Amino acid sequence: MAPPQPPTGPGDLEFGGPLGTAAMLLLLPATLFHLLLTCHSGACSLVSLPPELPPAAAFWSPGALLLLLLWLGLQAALYLLPMGKVSQGMMLRDKSHLQYPINGFRCLGLTALLVGLGLAGGLPLGSLSELLLPLASAATAIAFILSLLLYLKSFTVPPSALAPGGNSGNVIYDFFLGRELNPRFGFFDLKYFCELRPGMIGWALINLAMLLREAERRGGWPSLSMGLVNAFQLLYVVDALWNEEAVLTTMDIIHDGFGFMLAFGDLAWVPFVYSLQAQYLLNHPQSLELPVAGAICLLFAIGYFIFRGANTQKNTFRRDPSDPSVAGLETIPTATGRRLLVSGWWGMVRHPNYLGDLIMALAWSLPCGVTHLLPYFYVVYFTILLVHREDRDERQCLQKYGLAWREYCARVPYRIVPYVY
Repeated sequence: MAPPQPPTGPGDLEFGGPLGTAAMLLLLPATLFHLLLTCHSGACSLVSLPPELPPAAAFWSPGALLLLLLWLGLQAALYLLPMGKVSQGMMLRDKSHLQYPINGFRCLGLTALLVGLGLAGGLPLGSLSELLLPLASAATAIAFILSLLLYLKSFTVPPSALAPGGNSGNVIYDFFLGRELNPRFGFFDLKYFCELRPGMIGWALINLAMLLREAERRGGWPSLSMGLVNAFQLLYVVDALWNEEAVLTTMDIIHDGFGFMLAFGDLAWVPFVYSLQAQYLLNHPQSLELPVAGAICLLFAIGYFIFRGANTQKNTFRRDPSDPSVAGLETIPTATGRRLLVSGWWGMVRHPNYLGDLIMALAWSLPCGVTHLLPYFYVVYFTILLVHREDRDERQCLQKYGLAWREYCARVPYRIVPYVY
């Protein structure tokens, strides 16, 4: 058994410590609802409240809660189906490895089949566009309740099962970050399940609902703008689930506990904020000329090429450094026995995958035009998120690899954007 992990010291606290995380517990849900209300208002201004707020009853519906619970139940049932391979996670502090089902892409396919059968049978999926407020309220409530249960559960596990950063002893801070690293019930891993399944697939489903509602309003076919947003973001979701195994080496899985930050992000923020472009287009239609659409498609293709190329190179190198596709790349040895890539995509900037991510985010916002800032909220937010994540990764890598990481930073001075940052 691994030795007990010492509580996180005050100097190690992130996100502004207890005060900052307390503020985020309030500001994140408030921002979510402000964005939803703004997106559906005529003025669509991010800096002011909509002229007419809906009644309080519009924020809650037992039917919406039931619908969300059914959705979570469906995705949980698909997760448990014995299909696809089972992969081993990274080594834990007690030298054990958890097992994870790699069946997310199959779950997406089965979900698409069920939705298709429902649409053929008359399922009014487009009406989902009128339920976003109560669905977001239900998702927020579930995230709070789940986080509380996870916080209480964390006191029943051994110290070796706690997350590196969520064991400060402060209730608010630990509730936000999550004390337990991998909360499980048997084979069912709650954090891994929430990471890509209900929220990411839900994002694609909300987008489809917006497209169908717009097609109804237009008398048959959706706009080119709506079609591009749906296509770009669906490809992003499909890519994430096709490459699901790669999530096992991400910071979310190997470092962060499962608390409110990830629970709210996975269950509420991703499906309802990431779908803002489609929501915006439903309420503020935009015409798009074919040459402009072609240029936007080219920009997205460039972003995806960088994103997928960088991630594939990294994941291939982690699995098998002798693979012919990466064997010729230059590396730096570390004291841990691992090597750092210093050529290829990872010799261009330290996080080329983030660069591709940001280019794609810009590309799927551009079909919304340039008259309002709201469709670009995702780009601004994602830039802040990735810069912060890069800073966290920088500190962890420096602690882990020491002089080798300093050499890597000297060889690759730019973090995300070449010659800029």
